[in-house]
Amino acid sequence: MQCVILAAGRGTRMGELTNNTPKPMICVLGLPLLAHKIRLLPEGVEEVILVVGYKKEIIQDYFGTKWNGKKITYVEQTELNGTAGAIYLVKDIVRERFLVTMGDDLYHPDDIEKIMHYPLALLGYHTQDASAFGLVTVDERHHLAGVVERPHELGEGLVNTGAYVLSTDFFTYPPVKISETEYGLPQTLVVMGQKHPVQVKVTRRWLPVGNPQDLALAEQFLRAISQDQ
Repeated sequence: MQCVILAAGRGTRMGELTNNTPKPMICVLGLPLLAHKIRLLPEGVEEVILVVGYKKEIIQDYFGTKWNGKKITYVEQTELNGTAGAIYLVKDIVRERFLVTMGDDLYHPDDIEKIMHYPLALLGYHTQDASAFGLVTVDERHHLAGVVERPHELGEGLVNTGAYVLSTDFFTYPPVKISETEYGLPQTLVVMGQKHPVQVKVTRRWLPVGNPQDLALAEQFLRAISQDQ
């Protein structure tokens, strides 16, 4: 299986830490965040497709064409036009079903392996502080029913972690515009889900790394995973 990791942005909330380094390459416990992500992918993932942009050469020099036993392929996103815009760049590279994750979020490998068993899937997380994330709604079978992007008024809810299983059928649906310059992957997946059910699985373990204060939490998260394995 292939895994597409979106790693094109700079990460402005990281401040000076990303002046000379792309956000996914910030080191935690001696390795870049992106290296931890690739290292923790299930064995069933044979190829990683990195969608790169800001200071892409740093990522390319580190991982090369093969890293940790997995083939590494690069696609450049020159226009930051949203998550759907990024995914459409890999249209001619991906085969059948494939994973998608965000380059600066940490997931437990058990959850990634769990969603790999579904034809289409989205990984959600229930939180008491949902204000910073997109909300996910589901139907009685726990299939994806809708996405509500921020800003919204709900403090508690099921939010989107940015981890998905997609199929190449996704590319038969026009990307859904969510702003003047961006197209949303989850919003497009909602449209697709009207014909192809998207299973929503819920995790208790997810860490979006958005600012310098999150780096200490990332260390704790990664140490906890090491103890599980």
